[in-house]
Amino acid sequence: MTDSPAFLDVGRPPVPDMVIPRGVVPFHLPQRPVRGRLVRLGALGHALLARHDNHPAVTEMVGQALALAAGLSTALKFRGTFSLQAKSDGAVDLLLADCTDSGELRGYARADAELVEKLLAGNPNPDAAALLGTGYLAFTVDQGTAESRHQGIVSIEGRSLSAMALHYFETSEQLKCHIHLACRHTEAGWRAGALILEKVAGAGGIDPSLDPEAQEESWRTACALASTLSNDELLDDDLTAERLLFRLFHSEGVAADRARALSYGCRCSRARLSGILQSFSDDDLDHMAVDGTIVMTCEFCAYDFKFPRADMHGQTVSKR
Repeated sequence: MTDSPAFLDVGRPPVPDMVIPRGVVPFHLPQRPVRGRLVRLGALGHALLARHDNHPAVTEMVGQALALAAGLSTALKFRGTFSLQAKSDGAVDLLLADCTDSGELRGYARADAELVEKLLAGNPNPDAAALLGTGYLAFTVDQGTAESRHQGIVSIEGRSLSAMALHYFETSEQLKCHIHLACRHTEAGWRAGALILEKVAGAGGIDPSLDPEAQEESWRTACALASTLSNDELLDDDLTAERLLFRLFHSEGVAADRARALSYGCRCSRARLSGILQSFSDDDLDHMAVDGTIVMTCEFCAYDFKFPRADMHGQTVSKR
């Protein structure tokens, strides 16, 4: 609690000033119809995930969603935010991860702790399907205006988050992909990563001697090689991206492109929340207050912003 105006309140602990310079490494297989992204969140994974008091099974799913959002966003050309959102009727009824065009990453899951415990009683290792239940998965590119907002939605299908994402690309984009997601708590803390392959449409950059069947065989070979990746390799801080890519695809040839940075990206603002509160009526503010204080929680960084009710002056609601 502070007596300072909202815009002068510096009582909030600073969010981690953390940047992973090589968080996403795009790559391609020269003369083959294959391109991809290797995502390693490193210590950023722990900074994002450890702020939430979720069951490890839920945290693992959030970590996978963060890695997936980072990998997919860097395949697009846009200005704004790319988001992944799952809404469902399960123990986790909301899963959200987003990444800006500059690599600012954030995410969280809204879980019913009681339902999660009931689920764990009968299934100690629930997969994403068990946690989410029935619902939909949406991918959204938001560039700030209604005209530039693009969204694709499919029903949740598949046991894992990677299978759900593949279902989206198969049904909505008619795009062939291979997706490997991993997240777990290691000796160094929470780590998350992703390997995403995409079959390139058209002939650009492909060996002209490869007919359609040869291209398809090359794609199947790349997927088979990618399937040899273990979670240990994907989450190993000491194994560089270049070494891992060479280990996987050296027989086909592999070339890494310019790496993309990822950073801690919660964009909450005390001043913004104060402005939102000022738009409510005095009656609404009175109902929000507990012992003279209004608490607004940022779900992404799990921080409680506290506003003295006496400092908040809502809109006057006329009564007729």
